[in-house]
Amino acid sequence: MIFADKLIQLRKKAGWSQEELAEQMDVTRQSVSKWEGAQAIPDIEKMLRLSRLFGVSMDYLVKDEIETDDGIVLEKVSLLRHVSMDEVKSFLTMTADTAKIKALAVFLCILSPICLFILGGFSQQDSYDFSENAAGGIGMIVLLIIVSLAVVIFMSCERKNAEFEYLQKEVFDMDYGVIEMLKKQKAQYRITYTRKNIIGTVLSIMALIPLFIGAIIDENNDMLMIYMLSVSFVIAGIGVIFFVSNGIIWAGYEKLLQEGDYSKKKKENQAFVSVISTIYWLIITAIYLSYSFMTNNWQFSWIIWVIGGLIYPIITMINELRNKRKG
Repeated sequence: MIFADKLIQLRKKAGWSQEELAEQMDVTRQSVSKWEGAQAIPDIEKMLRLSRLFGVSMDYLVKDEIETDDGIVLEKVSLLRHVSMDEVKSFLTMTADTAKIKALAVFLCILSPICLFILGGFSQQDSYDFSENAAGGIGMIVLLIIVSLAVVIFMSCERKNAEFEYLQKEVFDMDYGVIEMLKKQKAQYRITYTRKNIIGTVLSIMALIPLFIGAIIDENNDMLMIYMLSVSFVIAGIGVIFFVSNGIIWAGYEKLLQEGDYSKKKKENQAFVSVISTIYWLIITAIYLSYSFMTNNWQFSWIIWVIGGLIYPIITMINELRNKRKG
């Protein structure tokens, strides 16, 4: 088999077009076309690069009499699921699209109690003829509508993600060139990842400023404090948008490269973690609603979510320690 035929075979096995291979090699598509048409042969430096890119030996590339690389037939059947370049591109595109939408859904959930806060404040003012029952009822209706909209958004995103569910649950393999491309893209995104996390952290801290401003101006003015609390929720929500969208994209790379929380060893634990997370946040929601309805203390019951958010990392840490002991 001549070099041109081997190159075509390797490129197709990687799931690349001639343009994509040219991009990996920093050459023009015409150059790749000439190599595959046996009209030209790459120089030694490019041949070495092809060898590393496809994970084959130089001897296999340059010697026509060698039909396999190190005795392994190229068309070997892997026992693991194979993920092609097209699947990788589709998943990354889907992840980038849904990251923003999911972040918006989380933002809506954070903003959902604001109407309840404000109407509850109005009901406490003598200047407004607004009963507490009406305020609570309308506020809860608005809250449930917003949360329902967020749930619909989440479900829509999950339907899109269902096609790639195997990336999280199964161990799979990819061609060497695809893995190298992903590592390069992840390294390039790391700067953006760090910057967005910093912005999210700063906004989360700054979310407390409106409350302090309200206390400085007039801490006895309940409506002012409610307005400032609402502003705090908006600022915190914007910070969460950075965290969520950024985290989803980063997790996408880790899923494909099977790193971090999506490493081959941790995939068996994903289902357990998912169940625990769902149960935990359902309990927090039940506590929040039960306490708020029984005490009618909607202005401060939101602290339950803050406490829940602080406790959750402790639960995940305990789970990690449990897994380490098992290992």
